[in-house]
Amino acid sequence: QVQLVESGGGLVQAGGSLRLSCAASGSIFNIYTMAWYRQTPGKQRDLVALITTFGSTKYADSVKGRFTISRDNAKKTIDLQMNSLKPEDTAVYYCNRATTPLLSWGQGTQVTVSS
Repeated sequence: QVQLVESGGGLVQAGGSLRLSCAASGSIFNIYTMAWYRQTPGKQRDLVALITTFGSTKYADSVKGRFTISRDNAKKTIDLQMNSLKPEDTAVYYCNRATTPLLSWGQGTQVTVSS
């Protein structure tokens, strides 16, 4: 069973940067296409960015050009570098597989962007 632990969130001013990290346990992590999601209260969890096992990436239009997803299969980590942050990026961020069946969700990490 793969477990996911997200970290790196915080409070930042608009225009600032944060780097999120997701640590995964379990030996089969390396075969999954992984993704970062975000969720605001009362809304569904949306996929922000994904990365395949070979390093190909895809981004939601809202973050394209500002966010960069990366992975280190040896360390079993997925990172999300977030630049030029906007107040609308405020959310709880989670990592998980990009396709079903999803893994158990971690606790997420809160990102708050002040204007």
